[in-house]
Amino acid sequence: MFFGKSTGTSGQHLAKLVGWSMLGAGALAFNAGAQTTTTATTFESYQKPFSATSPWNSRPINPVLGTYQIPTSSYFPAVQGGAWSTGLFLSKTTDTPMTVYGLNGVSGVNNPDTTVAAPVTLPRWPKDTLPATGSDGHADIYDPVTGIVHSFWQLKQVNGKWVAALYAWSPSKGTGWGNPAHYYHGARATGVPAAAGLIRAHEINDGLATYQHALAMSLTYNALSATTPYIYPATSSDGDATKTNSGQIPQGALMMLPASYDTSKISNLALRKVADTLKTYGAYVVDRNVGTPFAIYVENGAPFNLHGSSGWNNAVAAELDRIRANLRQVVSAPSWVDGNGRAVSGTAPASVNSLSMRGPWTRSSGTSTPYFDSWAQALVFPASPTTTVVSNANSTGLSKITWGKPVVGSTQKFSVIATGGARLKIQVYSGGTMKFQSGNMANGESARFVWPSGAWIILTGISGTANAVSTVRAEMAAVTETDATKAALATATVVKK
Repeated sequence: MFFGKSTGTSGQHLAKLVGWSMLGAGALAFNAGAQTTTTATTFESYQKPFSATSPWNSRPINPVLGTYQIPTSSYFPAVQGGAWSTGLFLSKTTDTPMTVYGLNGVSGVNNPDTTVAAPVTLPRWPKDTLPATGSDGHADIYDPVTGIVHSFWQLKQVNGKWVAALYAWSPSKGTGWGNPAHYYHGARATGVPAAAGLIRAHEINDGLATYQHALAMSLTYNALSATTPYIYPATSSDGDATKTNSGQIPQGALMMLPASYDTSKISNLALRKVADTLKTYGAYVVDRNVGTPFAIYVENGAPFNLHGSSGWNNAVAAELDRIRANLRQVVSAPSWVDGNGRAVSGTAPASVNSLSMRGPWTRSSGTSTPYFDSWAQALVFPASPTTTVVSNANSTGLSKITWGKPVVGSTQKFSVIATGGARLKIQVYSGGTMKFQSGNMANGESARFVWPSGAWIILTGISGTANAVSTVRAEMAAVTETDATKAALATATVVKK
């Protein structure tokens, strides 16, 4: 997992195997006869997070599948909740704030988006928050007021305080995946919330033949790729993937069963629904486990149990292994449709913001100390009687995502979004030569330039109106230009404002 995240020793994984084979505490057995009336669920909500156009809520039409087969490993495949899954906890307007601190006496929680470890204070903390019991300690919280999914790794209570190793967040109106600027949206290895793609409790007996979204899946070392650790829509992978993986499937891959896979003879209706979902939506590879060929995550406490009260069912195990042998990576698809049945692209977008304001920032004048607000994705200048000027010459805000980097020779549009009169300047260098300088740009202003080879940047932020809070952020994304316009831009190294 990410940042040295332990997947457990072999002894620990025996417990993980039991977790993948038995019901978690408080779970109820699946009742095939307990069908309920289906009701419409709104996207971007607690019951159905993320947009209709999200990869989670979209499906490929006539996908082309690869040939690589998931290998067998130490244990049988699994579909369930328990120690290595998570819950999605709903905050209420009456819930009070809670501060989460770092593990082992460290004050801060690691935040990959800010790159700064600091305590995290959520404005509304659900009283029923219960992290998963495995060493990953996943727990996600949905706040309907802000529309944010908060995601924690190794969350637990110690001496009356909540502590965690990692925190990330995702807007429920977004895709549920990171983007090149805000690349880490949750506590899974791929940077997604642990609750993304979960089989949710309210979906299990909803009377539908499939789950209406792609599922979340982990693979083990001998299936995951070392040469290509992740692909779109993932923005991250396990940190040691290039050293320890030995398979061919990148994290972020969509795995599906072929259309010809016969599910009609699967007598276990819970498993049939999963298999039919794998034929329709598939499952995204979001994490790595130890020794389980594939594991599909079910919400903790959900009424789901493939193996029954005895704890093991040979017919179910055999069918899970048959699914393993037939799952394949989606390598392409002629078309995709979103959750509303409308056409949507299933590939990485050609134009996407690749610039973050994360800093670190160095102050050259003024008295205030600005900070990067991850939730606002903006640099915030506190109120001050003097103008504060800060800069970041480390290119830390520039995307390092393999599929999201600016392409050499592309035309980039740099757009500023500011409040309170704050301004922002970008300088673009190739080696030691400045290729472009925007000048100090205010809210709503933009500039275009051609991205050079070996590019690095300097951002300079300037606070706004005296004695008032001001904020500034920018977006930098590719735009299409004619060859003549691009040639003119390549010679215009400075734009004066």
